[in-house]
Amino acid sequence: MEMASISSNPRTVEEIFKDYSGRRGGIVRALTHDVDEFYGICDPEKDNLCLYGHPNENWEVSLPAEEVPPELPEPALGINFARDGMNRKDWLSLVAVHSDCWLLSVSFYLGARLNRNERKRLFSLINDLPTVFEVVTEKKPAKDMIPGADSGNKSKSGTKRSNDGQVRSSMPKVAVEENYEEEDEEDEHGDTQCGSCGGNYNGDEFWIGCDICERWYHGKCVKITPAKAETIKQYKCPYCVMKRARP
Repeated sequence: MEMASISSNPRTVEEIFKDYSGRRGGIVRALTHDVDEFYGICDPEKDNLCLYGHPNENWEVSLPAEEVPPELPEPALGINFARDGMNRKDWLSLVAVHSDCWLLSVSFYLGARLNRNERKRLFSLINDLPTVFEVVTEKKPAKDMIPGADSGNKSKSGTKRSNDGQVRSSMPKVAVEENYEEEDEEDEHGDTQCGSCGGNYNGDEFWIGCDICERWYHGKCVKITPAKAETIKQYKCPYCVMKRARP
């Protein structure tokens, strides 16, 4: 089984997301395109087996690492034992759920040294992808199963992140010190309303500010995701775009 040395582990948000994407792609391939091969390898008569996804988008079914503690978090142990006692589709769904848990645990293990904002950005990038469970159960299109390797490495200077991890335009009014508590920020932005739906600010939702009119919007209202916001140098809301287009 491929195991990276501690010194070679990814350290930045982009590197960790690329590692996650590769491992996820390998697992999705095992549970979809290569499912017959995967199913045959998981013989209940064998010892405890684990499904590993590797950063190079390969997958492997093997025994768990022998070292204690392991270098990386280990996936679910003994996935083969339940194979013949369950409906095939249900068993694959169960493996998918455990694989999603493992992928997240590896990413946040590698990201142990990230700060609060970086962890939120990492999760936001991950959350923009369908889970393995969603792909296997066909709740999300399989075409999204292996994202572009560089989808998480574009960051423009035109956006800033507040201490709740939301992507925001680089206007002075949104600069929030990292040592502020969440409740302080809720008070600060509590009277902010979405320029599209009129909803009040909520720190649990993604917001983006227009660099022209300085209005704030729910990302979902203007169809901007955190990952897409990373690629925007200067954001113009739909109203400003329309005004600029008028003669």
